[in-house]
Amino acid sequence: MKKLLFVLAVAGAAVLVACNGNKKTNEEATDTEVAEVQSNYETDAFTTKSGKKVTVYALMHASVRVVVDGKEIEIDPVLKLRDRTVDYSAMPKADYIFVTHEHGDHYDAEAIKLLSKDETQLITNKRCADMFGAGQVMANGDKLQIADDFTVEAVPAYNYSEANLTKHPKGRDNGFILTIDGLRIYFAGDTEDVPEMENIKDIDVAYFPCNGPTMTVDQLVRAAKLIKPKVLFPYHFSQTDVSVIPAQLKEEGIDVRLRRF
Repeated sequence: MKKLLFVLAVAGAAVLVACNGNKKTNEEATDTEVAEVQSNYETDAFTTKSGKKVTVYALMHASVRVVVDGKEIEIDPVLKLRDRTVDYSAMPKADYIFVTHEHGDHYDAEAIKLLSKDETQLITNKRCADMFGAGQVMANGDKLQIADDFTVEAVPAYNYSEANLTKHPKGRDNGFILTIDGLRIYFAGDTEDVPEMENIKDIDVAYFPCNGPTMTVDQLVRAAKLIKPKVLFPYHFSQTDVSVIPAQLKEEGIDVRLRRF
């Protein structure tokens, strides 16, 4: 009989639980069990300039997993949002964790701890580093060389609409542009279509939020036309109807992909 797996929090640690009630940590889970859990998530594959495969997992809301050349990269990992969970206990420990800002659907200290090993690099803004008590701080405009073929840029992510100014104030939060062996992936974080997006160029893959208080559909379309990514994933959309977006960007030649975020 095929085992059914889910995540249960016990004393602050996530464990795998099989249908027979036996608990397993992520170190004890078999390759088959790990594959079963990971297969729940939609994936997309991209190729870097030297031919490396980059696999991107659509996990939940703003949480994204990137795997390249044996390295594990986690973006805004969160264990649980409302009735949804991410089985980080069934995934390898992260080499790099990026957190855009402090809100609970982006920053989850328990998820960071679960994914961390001695060599894990946490990269975030000052507010989250202060809250967690560790982390490499990046501010808007900073650029960091992660490895010989891996750089990250922190770009502005904020609200300019009068009703939302205090939710994501200018200068506090980051979007991140990861350049991995020439492949440029932009995770916008929580932002509207801010003027600084005019400076963002040559994006291969972009992740844009689309719900209040981030971008509306119209704002997302404007941002996409400005930045012109080759591939666009709406994420962080909650109840927003993002199914209307592909038709609005069809003439721009942007490959809009809708996933179960």
